[in-house]
Amino acid sequence: MKILLFGKGGQVGWELQRSLAPLGELVALDVDSHDLCGDFTHLKSIAQTVRAVTPNIIVNAAAYTAVDKAESEPDLARTINAIAPGILAQEANRCGAWLIHYSTDYVFDGSGDAPWKETDTPAPLSVYGKTKLEGDEAIRASGCQHLIFRTSWVYSPRGSNFAKTILRLAQERDRLTVIDDQIGAPTGADLLGDITAHAVLVAMQHPEVSGLYHLVAKGETSWHGYARFVLDIARKAAIEIKVASDSIQPVPTNAFPLPAARPKNSRMDTRKLQRTFDLDLPHWQDGVASMLTQMFGQKL
Repeated sequence: MKILLFGKGGQVGWELQRSLAPLGELVALDVDSHDLCGDFTHLKSIAQTVRAVTPNIIVNAAAYTAVDKAESEPDLARTINAIAPGILAQEANRCGAWLIHYSTDYVFDGSGDAPWKETDTPAPLSVYGKTKLEGDEAIRASGCQHLIFRTSWVYSPRGSNFAKTILRLAQERDRLTVIDDQIGAPTGADLLGDITAHAVLVAMQHPEVSGLYHLVAKGETSWHGYARFVLDIARKAAIEIKVASDSIQPVPTNAFPLPAARPKNSRMDTRKLQRTFDLDLPHWQDGVASMLTQMFGQKL
């Protein structure tokens, strides 16, 4: 099996290199790759790359994820998040390859408090959400065999993430304010990588699984709850922090005005994914604790 991976340098792409490598020949590209094109702003070259590699599986972990900046760069966001995935889908359909793609909770408006199902009507609030939805729709309309995984609140020990930011601020300040009216499930890039590899093996034997799935860790929390969990573990690990547990103030979203609106309800119903691929997803706390263990370099 030959796998072509785009976006190898991102959080999810980095984990996908690990999880997909045992499945066959892996060709992993990023924007700065030389022999083959991994830059989604060069659309013709992306199509030529797929034709040159002739993969069985195309995995797209590349995306424009600067949510606020997208408001002032809509054309660039659309090129990377919508037009390029559409081209990958067309090429996948042409050569009979599967396309694996990652989407986002931002395709929904965040209303209510019920977990979003795959059948719910999207209504994105931002340019980022709109362009990601357009990419989803282009893939589904192409006729190619595909797996689209909608996820949220993705983190990894590699690079910057919410936990690292909170830990840094907690070491610098004696008081923090954190949003408490956005609800979701922190989801590890390693979990996305592992489930992708499992789903690819299932899909190769059962083409009827082609479709859209919600993929997040089990449970839910707010950013405020997430921050408290991170700092509680840091204290247990004897990490020196200034802020006391009762000095993390919950605040509403409008306390931090940003160019792009955020969905307040990012709960995702994962029953379709678990049923189709025979999975029992881990709780978000397990993944975050594992990440922090790696970050602290010790067993918690």
